[in-house]
Amino acid sequence: MMRQGTEQRLSGQAQIRASGARQAGPFFGAIDLGTNNCRLMIAAGTPNGFRVVDSFNRSVRLGEGLRVSGRLAEESMTRALDALRICVERMRQWPLSHVRAVATEACRRAVNGREFLERVQTEIGLTIDIITAREEAELALESCSPLFRMPSRPPSQSERGVLFDIGGGSTEVAWVRVDQERKSQTLIGTTSMPVGVITLQEMFGEGHGSSYEEMVSHVQSHLVGFENVHRIRREVAQGNACLLGTSGTVTTLAGVALALPRYNRAAIDGLTLPGQIMRSAIDTLRSLARDHLAMHPCVGQDRVKYVLPGCAIFEAIHRTWPIEEVTIADRGLRDGMLLRMARDHGQRFTRERRRTHRHVTPRSRGPLGNYATI
Repeated sequence: MMRQGTEQRLSGQAQIRASGARQAGPFFGAIDLGTNNCRLMIAAGTPNGFRVVDSFNRSVRLGEGLRVSGRLAEESMTRALDALRICVERMRQWPLSHVRAVATEACRRAVNGREFLERVQTEIGLTIDIITAREEAELALESCSPLFRMPSRPPSQSERGVLFDIGGGSTEVAWVRVDQERKSQTLIGTTSMPVGVITLQEMFGEGHGSSYEEMVSHVQSHLVGFENVHRIRREVAQGNACLLGTSGTVTTLAGVALALPRYNRAAIDGLTLPGQIMRSAIDTLRSLARDHLAMHPCVGQDRVKYVLPGCAIFEAIHRTWPIEEVTIADRGLRDGMLLRMARDHGQRFTRERRRTHRHVTPRSRGPLGNYATI
């Protein structure tokens, strides 16, 4: 695979595997190498937007041990390289016009982060750019912008929104001006907290018992400065702010709240839940012993170490800004990169979906009740 500038042009000779994709427009690929996961998404342009034709996600724990050593460990880099090789092989199956690959907090922070990415280039021919925390927040905003809304109020000229993205090594928070009439968002300010699910787990453990509240307090301490600058609580008290989260943590909590037998993106992305229901889902997870937590259909063995640290980050954000409803996004950097690449090459991209927003209402009693989309 040849590297040209920030994006990589791939051979147009690759076979299109999906029969329905033959009439699609240009194909784009996006790779997000995070502190915890390596993710790939490939999308095809369609007359109505874009359709995901292939995706891949693997937990590589690239930032494991980074907080103490300041370096990426050899075992972590090996896991990431193995996952990236799979990404490259899958991309070769499609006639991609352009690809962009980015790395985030682990490679930003590690003293050998750039050295590792040079190794990636040498060994598998893939060039990965380290993006700033600001660009990371901008990409998340770009992908999630259709989900911003004020569900309980009629449209007015300008409201506000908090967007948060819980990662493995950091958590990005953005304060956004939402213009509902023009359906546009403007980034007012961002912060990147040096706390993610891996860093919290390494600092406090897996979050069972009293360590959970210690994690929540630790994260809240990192939010104080951002709150002092932007006075978000004032807007929250006036009912003038919405809350939107994108990460495995919030999608997991939504899956728990809906009692899903297995994760279902179509049921989660764009869903709006009361904050109380999200907090009740946390209580449900906290009540489970580790073995039962690992067997939960929305958690699993690979994520059992990190699910409660992620819950602590969400709870710290929601305690700081107790907004009544939370919108959940199963989208992020990859979607944002695809949107940018498509726009830069003259393609109007929006991710195809049947419905953008859904609320839930209780259908029966219970600790959380059962919820159905309407």
